[in-house]
Order: sequence, then structure tokens, then C-alpha cells
Amino acid sequence: MRHRKKYRTLGIDSERRKHLLRNLAVSLIEHERIVTTDAKAKEIVKYVSKLVTMAKVDNLSSRRRALSIVPNKIAVRKLYSDIAPKFLERNGGYLRIMKKGFRKGDAAPVSVVEFVD
Repeated sequence: MRHRKKYRTLGIDSERRKHLLRNLAVSLIEHERIVTTDAKAKEIVKYVSKLVTMAKVDNLSSRRRALSIVPNKIAVRKLYSDIAPKFLERNGGYLRIMKKGFRKGDAAPVSVVEFVD
């Protein structure tokens, strides 16, 4: 049973999962749209939504917290200057997941993750 489980392990250990989510978050922030598997898409939406909520308050401490979570200065700069101002009046629901189909090689379900608007 999966009672009270907070996240998907994605079949990898915690360090690899942390770095995977960081890299996916940077790609999503830079390109504003990524294609990935369904399980990774559901995890990255939770991860990036917290970053966008943090970025809505633009001060030094929140920027440093964002840099500690995603250590990529260019991505954090884009998050604070371009992405977060679009969502100032919105209380959550910053990202959407659209099912795309199945990957050709291993038939894994694939989704598109993108920012709303």
C-alpha cells in the first residue's frame, strides 16, 4: 500500500532523483515546455510549482533559497524576471500536463509539461 507516501521514487536513489528533478526544472524554466514520461512530469510539476510560488516574492532571501534548490543562475534569473510576474494574481496551477502518447522504444507513457498562458 502507498499510504502517506509523498513522492515517487522513479526507480532511482535519492541523490540521482534530486539531480534529475533539478535538471528537469532548469530545462522547463529555460524552454518553458518539456516532453518527459508521465511519472517524471507529475513530480516536476510539484517541484516547479513550489519554485514559482517562492519567486512571486522577489527579495534577496527568496532568490538565495531558489538558488539553493536550483543552482543555475540563468534559470533563476528567468524565473524571477519572466515567469513569476505572469502568475502574481494566480494562486497555484502554474503548469499543465498534457498526455502525448507512448514512446516508441519502450512504450513508456509520455507527457508534455508547460506553463499555463
